[in-house]
Amino acid sequence: MAKARLRTELEESKAEIQRLKERVSEGPPTVHKDLSLVSLVPKWSGLDSAVLIEEFFASTKGAAHIGKWEEPDQIRIAVLKLTDVPRLFYNGCPELHEKDVTWQRFKNVFSQRFKDTHTDQHHFMQVETSRQKKISLLNNDHMV
Repeated sequence: MAKARLRTELEESKAEIQRLKERVSEGPPTVHKDLSLVSLVPKWSGLDSAVLIEEFFASTKGAAHIGKWEEPDQIRIAVLKLTDVPRLFYNGCPELHEKDVTWQRFKNVFSQRFKDTHTDQHHFMQVETSRQKKISLLNNDHMV
């Protein structure tokens, strides 16, 4: 008698587990976005001394990948990090404000507008004429 009752309870439990599995599998999986990684994306002003556009895109994409951001999140965060001329360019570019703009389209438009116009010779001369700064090991602020 006790065995029959246990078998009945076991079958009912199995059926309940199966119903719960089906309910869980019906809905989309929950994705937890980590937006704290926004701090890893540098601000970008488009100036020569600033972060290169490729580095800006790479850090945005890397943070998006780790943080499980979706493409629209990635674009919005990149926009938040724009300053100066790139911000003005974005504000005046209607195609970047369209609902269906992709990350690739966003990158292409910015890469085209802010491409490096210096020649290879210019870059070669920059390397050739570069000098290392002297670093003082004795800083007055750190003297004991």
